[in-house]
Amino acid sequence: MTKRRDSSPKGTFLRRLSERQTDPSGRRWLYVPYDQVTDAIGPLAKEDPRELGIVLVENPWKARRRPYHRQKIALIIANLRHFALEQTARGVAVCHVVTPAKRYASALLPLARELGPIRMMRPAERELRVDLAPLIKSGLIVEVPHEGWMTTLDQFRRSMTRGTPIWKMDSFYRLVRQETGILMEQGKPVGGKFSYDAENRRPWKGTPALPTPITFEEDEIKTEVAEMIDRHFSDHPGSLDLKSLPVTQRDADNLWAWAKSEAIPSFGPFEDAMSRASNSLFHTRLSSLMNIGRLLPADLVRQAAALPIDLSSKEGFIRQILGWREFVHHVHEETDGFRQNPIPSSPRWTARLQPGDAGYRHWSGRAWPTSIEEEIDGGAEPTFLGTGSPIPPAYWGKESGLACLDQVVKDVWREGYSHHITRLMVLSNIAALLDVSARELTDWFWVAYTDAYDWVVEPNVLAMGTFSVGPVMTTKPYVSGSAYIDRMSDYCSACAFDPKKTCPITRLYWSYLLRHRDRLRSNPRLSLPLASAEKRSSQDQSRDEKVFLLVQETLARGDKLSPGHFVAVESLTSPAKGTSAGKKSKS
Repeated sequence: MTKRRDSSPKGTFLRRLSERQTDPSGRRWLYVPYDQVTDAIGPLAKEDPRELGIVLVENPWKARRRPYHRQKIALIIANLRHFALEQTARGVAVCHVVTPAKRYASALLPLARELGPIRMMRPAERELRVDLAPLIKSGLIVEVPHEGWMTTLDQFRRSMTRGTPIWKMDSFYRLVRQETGILMEQGKPVGGKFSYDAENRRPWKGTPALPTPITFEEDEIKTEVAEMIDRHFSDHPGSLDLKSLPVTQRDADNLWAWAKSEAIPSFGPFEDAMSRASNSLFHTRLSSLMNIGRLLPADLVRQAAALPIDLSSKEGFIRQILGWREFVHHVHEETDGFRQNPIPSSPRWTARLQPGDAGYRHWSGRAWPTSIEEEIDGGAEPTFLGTGSPIPPAYWGKESGLACLDQVVKDVWREGYSHHITRLMVLSNIAALLDVSARELTDWFWVAYTDAYDWVVEPNVLAMGTFSVGPVMTTKPYVSGSAYIDRMSDYCSACAFDPKKTCPITRLYWSYLLRHRDRLRSNPRLSLPLASAEKRSSQDQSRDEKVFLLVQETLARGDKLSPGHFVAVESLTSPAKGTSAGKKSKS
C-alpha cells in the first residue's frame, strides 16, 4: 500500500515498492519511525512478517524544520526507502506516506483510524514523542518499549551518587559492567581496571597507518534520493557524497566488518588524537547507523568484547557505547531534555523554553527558516554561566584564521562527521571560550552531524560541551588553551598562530576562567586553574580580556583572524610555567 500525498512523479523506489507489495488486508500494523529502521528487535523480530504491515512516513517539513546537512537528509530518507524494500522481501506489507503535513501526527491520524490502533516502539527523539503524544493518549497509537537500549532507567538511577542528583558516567558504567558481566571475570574487570581512558590519549604521529575508508555502492534508490535533495533541499548546507553513504542493511553490516578489522584494533591509544590527515583516524563512524537502528549496540558490544585485540582498544570502544551513549540517553529522559532542573535548590539554573527556532536564525547569511509555527518548542536554554553570544559564521564555513576550527568545520560540512574529541575540544571548547549561546551551539550540532538527535546533542553540548547545566553530569567545564590542541593534533603546524606564543585560544582560556570565576569557584577540580588565573599580572589579565573581546567581535563579523589583529594588544606571551592552561582531564 503506497500513499502519495504530494505531486511527485513515480520513480524507481515507488515502482519497486509497488512490484513487491503484498496484500495488506488483515495485517497488524506498526509505525516505524525514521530512527528505527531495523527488523532485529521489536514486533518485526518476533512476529510472522506475513501478518504484519509497517507505516513509513517521509516528512519534507521535518527535513526543512532545520537547515539539516544534505548528507543527513539523504542518510535518513535513503535508509527508510531501502528498509521498505527489505521488508517487502520478507513478506511485510508497507504503507509508505509522503506528506506535506507539518506533523507526523497529522499523517498518522487518518491511517490509525483506517487501519486500527497502530503499534510503535517508543521513539528515541523527544521531539517525535511530543508530536505523537495526542495519538498515544487517544489509543490510536499503542506505544511498546524500545528494545534497542542496553540498560534500564533503574540501573541509571541506582548509579546516582547517594543523596545527590549528580550523575557520573563512570559510576553508571561500572554498575552496568558488573550487572551485565561484559568484560568481567569472577566479579572483577578484565585486566584489573574498568577504564583505560587515562592511557588512551596518545597523539597520532603517522603510525600506525590509517584505515582505507570504506565506500558503498551508488544504487538507483540512493541516486534518486540525491536528485530529490537537489530539487527540494538545494539551499541546505553541506556536501552530498553518495560513495560514503551507507543505505542498506548490507552496507551497515559491511561497515561493521570494516570497523572490526580496520579501525577498532588501533582505536584505544589514539582515541583522543586529532589530525588534518583524517577526521576519524581509528574511530569507527558507526554512530549514524546505530542511531537509526541499522546497527544494534548490543550486537556491537558483544562482538567487540570477543575480538582478539588489545584490551585498551576493546574497552575504549565498548565504553563509548555501553557507557557514554546509554548514559546520555538516560540523562536526557530524566531531565526531559534539560527542561527540568535535577538540582531544584540551585540558584544558577534557568531553563527557558524558547518558541520558534532561536538556535539557527541564519546560516551563510540566509534567514532560516522563513516561517515557523510559534508554538513549536525550540528547546531548553539552561544558562549556568549566563552565556548567550550568537554562534560565529565560522561554524557555517567562513574562515576564522584558527586552523583547528577551520579544519574541523570544513570536515563537518564535507561529510557530516568528525569524531568526538574534535567536537568537544575544538568546536565546543572554542564556542565555550567565546561565551556562545549553548542553545545555538546545540542546534548547530543537531543540523550539522548525521548522527545527531535531541537525546544525543542536548546532553553532549548543553551539559558536557558548554557546562551550561553546571555539574549535573560532568564535574567541570571541558575547556583548554592551545597547549592541548597542539599536543593532541597537527592542526597548529598549519596555522598562522604559534600555539606557544601567539595563539589567542590560550588567552581566551584565561579570560574564561576569570570571567566565570564566581560560578566556578566552588568546583574543587578548578581550584588550581582558577588560582593560576588570579595570580596572573593585572597587565596579563587586561590583555586576556582584550583578546577575548577582539576575537569575539572579529568572528561575529565573519572576519578572519590574523596575528596582525593583536598588535594593539601588545605582545602575546605564553602561559606561565606550571599552570593548567591547555590541560584536559576527563570527568
